[in-house]
Amino acid sequence: MTTAKRRTSRLLAIALPALLLAPPAQAVVTAGTPTALHGSTDGDAEADRQAVSREIERFRSSSISISQAMAIAEARHAGATTADVSFDGGSGVPVYRVKTLHNDRIWRHTINATTGELIGGEAALPLTELDLDDRSNLAALGAIRHRLADAVHVAERAASGKAISGGLVREGGRLNFSIVVISGDDLKEVILEPPGARGK
Repeated sequence: MTTAKRRTSRLLAIALPALLLAPPAQAVVTAGTPTALHGSTDGDAEADRQAVSREIERFRSSSISISQAMAIAEARHAGATTADVSFDGGSGVPVYRVKTLHNDRIWRHTINATTGELIGGEAALPLTELDLDDRSNLAALGAIRHRLADAVHVAERAASGKAISGGLVREGGRLNFSIVVISGDDLKEVILEPPGARGK
């Protein structure tokens, strides 16, 4: 997940010691201003707000959920797991961009957010071509029991909304899932620490 996506919203950060526990009663809330979900503007706050509003509207009108898009991409290769997913409503057709990990490769899929069809085939990148940090994060993803799909379900319950993006982030030496959820008219970022991820 890119820095821009991670900073999409710092309105809500929730740390959970285990993904399958009930959502916590307390949340750590930090103030922030949402930026565009995809791409960057020239820093004009009104343009950023409008871009986010357009993206949210296109997301809400999509038939396919983020969980369905992950399942579609993972079904392309038996045993694949999603490492990163994001909604992109900026192009002509709204899509999910899904990266899955399978057999020491990152597979990139573009899933039509209306029909669920794969657009333009798929591309694979060997893990050896990634930088050391990305390889380390993906190795940790393969070693933990929980999946990004689990994190999405917990984040949607905790933030009372629908996930629009998710992926891995490493902050303070800890590997976490970062899920951006649309809740009402707000964007909320939910941070979840997978059990067994500490120190990996």
